[in-house]
Amino acid sequence: MSDEEKRRWIKPTTEKPGSGRSITERKVIARNARTESSKKWIERQLQDPYVRKAMDAGFRSRAAYKLLEIDEATQILKKGQRVIDLGCAPGGWIQVALHKGVGEVVGIDLLPVDPIDGARIFLGDVNEPRDVEKVLAALSGPPDLILSDMAANTTGHKQTDHLRTVALVELAVDFAIAHLAPGGSFCSKVFQGGTTKDLLTTLKTHFRTVKHIKPPASRAGSPEIYVVAKGFKGNRAHKGETE
Repeated sequence: MSDEEKRRWIKPTTEKPGSGRSITERKVIARNARTESSKKWIERQLQDPYVRKAMDAGFRSRAAYKLLEIDEATQILKKGQRVIDLGCAPGGWIQVALHKGVGEVVGIDLLPVDPIDGARIFLGDVNEPRDVEKVLAALSGPPDLILSDMAANTTGHKQTDHLRTVALVELAVDFAIAHLAPGGSFCSKVFQGGTTKDLLTTLKTHFRTVKHIKPPASRAGSPEIYVVAKGFKGNRAHKGETE
């Protein structure tokens, strides 16, 4: 699997939520501690209150709190919704969606994800039509909400990293426009200056409201923010009509 394919920063864990550090995790920490950069990463993780909160609450990643905070500000998660999570590993956002009482959740990722009760999770690629068909077929109807926390591996070159991330956001936006139910919502990670002008125009054409949000759980030094679009215009937007 190439770096471009590894869209998630964290590998799924097989340990039970809230069970403390597994033997495997301790071995990984010991191995990573051989380099200064890894030491700094480990120190930051150990000092991060959201990491501890996630472990105590049984969430698979601290990213769960990003979605919880996004939802607190935008109310995108609703009971009974059909939800698709693009780039769902390790499953924290799926856990939050289920916690909020959505009706159906389907996730897809290039990396394997341990099963989550109440969700359907596929190992696959959003670029592959057959994988997309499987995801859509797992729902009883069109999704009401599409989530994407996909992120390309960083290279350290800001322009390259920005272009890679924009490409993933564009992929998620195209997916949402093609498959969302009318009135549906979309939430995706973006970086640096947020969405590009063209992408923002596309979102405003197809959704009634579009806003950017930086949840408190997103580290202050991180360039990530999230775009939330609500009120998908459905078929009328596909035809280029306006309200």
